[in-house]
Amino acid sequence: MMVQANKHYDYVIIGGGMVGDAAAKAIHENDPNGSILIIGADPEPSVTRPALSKKLWTDPDFGFEKVWLHTTPASGAELATGDPATAIDPEAHMVATASGRSVGYNKLLLATGGEPRRLELPDDERVIYFRTVSDYRRLRELAGEERHLLVVGGGFIGTELACALALNDTRVTLAHPGELLNEAFFPPELAGELTRAFADRGVKLSAGTSIRSGRIEGGQLVISDDKGTTFNVDGVVVGLGISPSTELAEIAGLDVEDGIVVDANLMTSAPNVFAAGDVANYPDRLLGRRRVEHVDNANEMGARAGANMAGEPQPYTHTPYFYSVLFGTRYEAVGTLDSSLVMVQDWTEDRGRGVVYYLDDGGWVCGVLLWNVAEQTEAARQVIADSQRQTLSRDQLHGRIPLRE
Repeated sequence: MMVQANKHYDYVIIGGGMVGDAAAKAIHENDPNGSILIIGADPEPSVTRPALSKKLWTDPDFGFEKVWLHTTPASGAELATGDPATAIDPEAHMVATASGRSVGYNKLLLATGGEPRRLELPDDERVIYFRTVSDYRRLRELAGEERHLLVVGGGFIGTELACALALNDTRVTLAHPGELLNEAFFPPELAGELTRAFADRGVKLSAGTSIRSGRIEGGQLVISDDKGTTFNVDGVVVGLGISPSTELAEIAGLDVEDGIVVDANLMTSAPNVFAAGDVANYPDRLLGRRRVEHVDNANEMGARAGANMAGEPQPYTHTPYFYSVLFGTRYEAVGTLDSSLVMVQDWTEDRGRGVVYYLDDGGWVCGVLLWNVAEQTEAARQVIADSQRQTLSRDQLHGRIPLRE
């Protein structure tokens, strides 16, 4: 559906992802009669984005129909896809779209997310900057049958994609800038174990690599790195994170600094304009101002923004967690993972399960990694909160979060 010109809504949400979905449902719950429009740039409806790099590749019982979020029947919202917003006017309470249409609003939510970071590679359908349903479909077409794909990026999304492809009959080369996978986040021993796990699964690792350019030669993609090494591959998938989509906010004069700046109630510097999700720079109650790009934050912040738009405003007090699953190993984390910090580690004897505590310069716990330790994210938040009241020693941290199965 295209945006209907000159129509006025109680609530307009720019962004058709998980944040917009959660916000629309919260608005409807608090204001059942309020009119809601969701404007999505992607032609596809809202999806559970983590499934695109996890369950759809690893769980044969997880059908594609399960990724759709069904925003409209759950919230009564109108969903306009494939007609992205191009401008907002906070004074006139108007939103313009690419089709030349404009709509009015009483309350506006910016849930614009981010755009994948790009490289100087050929404009070819076999080069995928992984983010959307269409990206997943294209990668599925390229994968399998022992084709050779290059994954660029050794962080969270890059390792997930390499794992997914390796489990689906695909020869994988993973090019990453460090010596070990996730070495910027994990203790060296754990990063080494993870790196060996990928190698044992047949993933060819190209460490210390920065991809610089590419060309098409004889029907294949020929990709070059900064050391002059070339990779002849059937496809490339890039997972180097995102840059927050702040253009609408910047043009409208909203405060922007590593995302759209919001207060504790998720309000921007313009009245009646809120922001949430990947694009929002917000004050976390435990960890200070930050921007978080993970699904738990999308769901929780989206719901809080929607409720605030439709009712009495309350501060967003949830400190989100994030997770990944790699070759059957699941890890979860709360806060800052930075391997340059002091780390206190607590492991089972076989190193099958463990907790890593990250300490800032003041000795406070600012991050917790849970390695195969389930249902302890709330305990991790509590450790962070406790450490701000009193410094916790290594002995006090060991055993503080149980390592049970």
